[in-house]
Amino acid sequence: AKQIWNWIYARGAKSFDEMTNVSKDIRKSLNDNFSLSRPEISQDITAADGTRKWLVKFSDCKEVEVVYIPEETRATLCISSQVGCTLACKFCHTGTQTWVRNLEFHEIVAQVLIAKDLISDWDQGNRRLTNIVYMGMGEPLFNYDNVAKSVEILKDMDGLDLSSRKITISTSGLVPEILRCAEELKTGLAISLHASNDKLRTDIMAINKKYPLKELLAACKFYNEKNPNQKITFEYVMLKGVNDQELHARELVNLINRSGVNAKVNLIPFNPWDGC
Repeated sequence: AKQIWNWIYARGAKSFDEMTNVSKDIRKSLNDNFSLSRPEISQDITAADGTRKWLVKFSDCKEVEVVYIPEETRATLCISSQVGCTLACKFCHTGTQTWVRNLEFHEIVAQVLIAKDLISDWDQGNRRLTNIVYMGMGEPLFNYDNVAKSVEILKDMDGLDLSSRKITISTSGLVPEILRCAEELKTGLAISLHASNDKLRTDIMAINKKYPLKELLAACKFYNEKNPNQKITFEYVMLKGVNDQELHARELVNLINRSGVNAKVNLIPFNPWDGC
């Protein structure tokens, strides 16, 4: 099992026939019962700065986006956890699509395998892909079990061998699952904050009605306590005339200071889409 695992996740094998240190009888049995085929690539788009976006199609023809962001000293892959989304945050294009289904853990991991194929990243001594972010389509913590299992595979030392510090889960703020993550997954945590007070956040993110800022920040504080070496990232998309004024900036700083959360803020330019 360890040999097969290593071939799949450390060497990127796409067929059992490649597994030369596994007996022919076992390889035949594996071929008869299992498949290592990858999902299809429906679209492959490269931007001027080298960022690549892939539309990945699974066996049931449902599709998700995967984004590869290369930088000088690292490269990040943004992966999806659901087909569509239920949250309908006002600034998010995925939120305009209906939720179809959760991704299975192997479909989440397959996005990483595909990316490594396409950027030729199977040389263990010279990795290009360094960071994974669950920040594609969907709310990862609504698919907790599959996300957790995929994280376990990504971190396995005999396979993809990514450290917890190189994996980040981005959430709109599901408090009970954040508390579970703190104890069970111990990855990086990013919060889609996008507002400096409850009224504004509820207006653009309905999830805030269920988990308002006080509860969310208390969960973040707990996450800090359980993972003292991890800074939480607050994602803040800049919406012109909505949340981008100086008073919002001061309110945001005060909010974080009062909470005692060890955090950094990532200011994100809004990426407009048709009908937004």
